[in-house]
Amino acid sequence: MIEQSRKLLQKYFGYSSFKAGQAKVIGALLEGSDTLAIMPTGAGKSVCYQLPSLIYPGVTLVVSPLIALMKDQVDGMSASGVPATFINSSLPGAEVSRRLKQAGQGEFKLVYVAPERLEMPDFQEMARSVEISLVAVDEAHCISQWGHDFRPSYRKIAGFIQSLPQRPVLGAFTATATREIRGDIVKFLDLREPHVFVSGFDRENLYFEVIRGVNKKDFVLDYVRSNREQPGIIYAATRREVDSVYELLRGRGYLCGRYHAGMRAKEREASQEAFIHDQVTVMVATNAFGMGIDKSNVRYVLHYNMPKNIEAYYQEAGRAGRDGEPGECILLFGVQDILLQKYLINETVYAPNRKANEYQKLQQMIDYCYTTNCLRRYILEYFGEQEIPAECNRCGNCSGDSELVDITVEAQMVLSCVVRVKERYGAGMIADILKGSKNKRLLRLGFNRLSTYGLMNSYTIPQIKELINLLVAEGYLALAGGEYPVVKLGPKGVRLLKEGGVVWQRRRKKKKVPPSDALFEKMRLLRKEIAAREGIPPYIIFSDSTLRELTEKLPQDREAMLQVKGVGQVKMERFGEDFLQLIKDHLG
Repeated sequence: MIEQSRKLLQKYFGYSSFKAGQAKVIGALLEGSDTLAIMPTGAGKSVCYQLPSLIYPGVTLVVSPLIALMKDQVDGMSASGVPATFINSSLPGAEVSRRLKQAGQGEFKLVYVAPERLEMPDFQEMARSVEISLVAVDEAHCISQWGHDFRPSYRKIAGFIQSLPQRPVLGAFTATATREIRGDIVKFLDLREPHVFVSGFDRENLYFEVIRGVNKKDFVLDYVRSNREQPGIIYAATRREVDSVYELLRGRGYLCGRYHAGMRAKEREASQEAFIHDQVTVMVATNAFGMGIDKSNVRYVLHYNMPKNIEAYYQEAGRAGRDGEPGECILLFGVQDILLQKYLINETVYAPNRKANEYQKLQQMIDYCYTTNCLRRYILEYFGEQEIPAECNRCGNCSGDSELVDITVEAQMVLSCVVRVKERYGAGMIADILKGSKNKRLLRLGFNRLSTYGLMNSYTIPQIKELINLLVAEGYLALAGGEYPVVKLGPKGVRLLKEGGVVWQRRRKKKKVPPSDALFEKMRLLRKEIAAREGIPPYIIFSDSTLRELTEKLPQDREAMLQVKGVGQVKMERFGEDFLQLIKDHLG
């Protein structure tokens, strides 16, 4: 049968050979074995059930979670000459009835439905009247409450299959699943002695990078300008952020679309179609966009905010480079992303055990954003891959764009502070103690008398918290608890305090631009213009020493500029953006 499959692969899909892993999955299904296939985005998992449908008699039923996914795949199959259809809520009642009748008469080889459709009496009646040889459950991770897209309706699939006159072969497919989620898929779909295939999770053509502490809007503008002709997706965590980035790009003349649940269905569909057909090059979207969209030429995926867990991130990032050509996956991380994701968990997850699990997964995502080790290795280890090289040379941490800095002394200060408070407090309190804060709770507890009080008073609170997060990511510290975790020593932290050692932090290399007298003069002219506009003396805006420091440090965002002496919050609000723009123009 596998030889027959190869001929059909060439005929209907235009490929002379299978991708890695496809032949084994197809072979198992054609042998009549229940099958679970974990295959990364771009590995061709859809073909693994579409091709057997051409060989099996009767109908192959595909359970799929999104309307867009169904339409995309049905369009593809129809274009290839395979009779396929979908039945979902986007259709008027009369059309649903017509397609149900056609399916009952065996006019289709593939019928795509949402899991909720399986519970409807008219569909159940049709299903009992036709020969269903294969049921393919796509995005099968949705069956697990520990997954990132849990849908309770997936739990009803096994009951539907039991109600059929004859049990079909069952195939379950997903791009990302931990061992725990794989176990749930087998259990709740009632797979019988399944063949389990886990293709390698590594996407060698993708470049991964985490960028911290930049002005996100400026970065997006610069990146999109440099990749103007390349299709890309920009994911943001909220509808408001999506609208903001969309308007920013549109205002600069870029062809872009947007997609989120707050838009009308017709608007979302039009935006998606424009992106698929290359009428717009950039899609700005929440995570509601992309599942099952088979656009192969996406060259980059930017995450404007940190996602809630590694599974969601890898699935979304994996939409770049599905054609095997190079793709970039860049995550713009800010500490406010942590607060946002904790808020979203708190507002949307109610079961205590599931909420605790979501917080744990979020911490693993935070660790990814802070680790100094290979980003690809971090992801692959998360999914249980074995024999992974220590470095990949295809991520921001392994490339030459960063350098290691010795932060042993700072790390020892933090670890010592955690010990002094007996591992009973969170990162906020640790940072306050090290900074030398005078907040009332700290003083009431007497922590101002600790030997570590004020040891890092030259650092900002965000800088200290970032260091704490880094030490957590590298195993020197550990967090215990859910929404408000307590900081404890990790195994590596205990060893560092007892035996010594070196702690490294990876930092992006900065372009070393020598202080420029020309830039200093430009700043003086700008200061003079602003002063005339405001009706105040130039020196009141910024002193010469402040201008000089600006030319030396060349800050490129608000946070960095606020670290320059003489730049306070009010002056930053009134005058800062003009000077930041001048620096950016100077750097080109």
